[in-house]
Amino acid sequence: MFKRLRAIGPGALTAAAFIGPGTVTTATIAGATFGYALVWALVFATIAAIILQETAVRLGVVAQRGLGEAVMEQFTGTPALKWPVAALIISALFIGNAAYEGGNIAGAVLGIDAALPDLASRPALSGCIALLAGTILIFGGYRIIEKVLIVAVLLMTLSFATALIIIGPNWSALIRGAAIPNIPIGALPIILGLIGTTIVPYNLFLHAAAARKRWPDPSSLDEARFDARLSIGVGGIVSILVLSTAAASLFGSGIIVQNAADMARQLEPAFGAGATFLLATGLFAAGLSSAITAPLATGFAAAELFGFKPDPTDWKFRSIAGTVLLIGTLVAITGIKPIEIIIFAQIANGALLPIIAVFLLYAANNKKLLGQHANGWLANSAGIIVVLIAAGLGIRGIMRAIGFA
Repeated sequence: MFKRLRAIGPGALTAAAFIGPGTVTTATIAGATFGYALVWALVFATIAAIILQETAVRLGVVAQRGLGEAVMEQFTGTPALKWPVAALIISALFIGNAAYEGGNIAGAVLGIDAALPDLASRPALSGCIALLAGTILIFGGYRIIEKVLIVAVLLMTLSFATALIIIGPNWSALIRGAAIPNIPIGALPIILGLIGTTIVPYNLFLHAAAARKRWPDPSSLDEARFDARLSIGVGGIVSILVLSTAAASLFGSGIIVQNAADMARQLEPAFGAGATFLLATGLFAAGLSSAITAPLATGFAAAELFGFKPDPTDWKFRSIAGTVLLIGTLVAITGIKPIEIIIFAQIANGALLPIIAVFLLYAANNKKLLGQHANGWLANSAGIIVVLIAAGLGIRGIMRAIGFA
């Protein structure tokens, strides 16, 4: 067991990446607005994330392939399909990550503004954060930030767990909300957001690449799977803690969550005046780290799909990553409220998830790549159920948005 715990790495970084500003914001709004009614969405999202991320890990460890490489190999003999598929995937990732990047930067700004409200204007803070993220991307220091994020996530886990215990949740309502799917009126966008903030499409690319690097020997697959299941499971528990704390402290209070100060109110019963500073620190660390990993993931995916060097110093890689960072910065400095940017990013991820998941499952059924570790009927059934539910929610959300549902 201790040997396995020492091997924790790629899974923990993946979990840390999705416990960012979007998670805290979306889960807080869900709990404050709908109480415990949407806990089931996080339970589903966590199980779905474990299924999909474990599949990505198998590609990385057993096949020694990134997700992009594995997908492209499926279309080697059919170039008429290969390049349209590559264009579809990179377009989906690019659009989703650009929106997500805006939310990341906006989330970091929320953190700074909560702790130091008069420090600078929002455009100026967004520009400074983007400049810092770009500098780290160029000089390759993002690993240090990822470690900081892991510490921040652990701190926030303890914080929300302590706050929930002190406040005292309605356990029967929490269990009912976790076990019985329910979609209250107006809750669908938040449900998509909860799914999108937990199963982030770019994490599938990052996880496969990170697992490939950490475990070059296929015999280490059990360690890699343990890492993925434990880390993603803990990440899901953190999200549930955030939602439940908000439900216990904010639901029915009439408070509309519009900024970090509103979100910090759920921690006040446990931490008093220090709640705002604690949440601000976590939001800033999570936002900055995610602002680095989203462009990186897009660069790695593009390199795998189009066959150029997957190196952050390569000009093609930098062009892709830099464009995502630039668009995200422009989104963050607009007049849109940070909370709205973050929610839109999570909804975009939830809508794009089925596209990426279909290609992942397709690659996972290739026995030439995975041999005995290719998907069996159970893994395929679980994957198909995840894709169908995610697609169904996405389609329903689109239909409702255009007035047909």
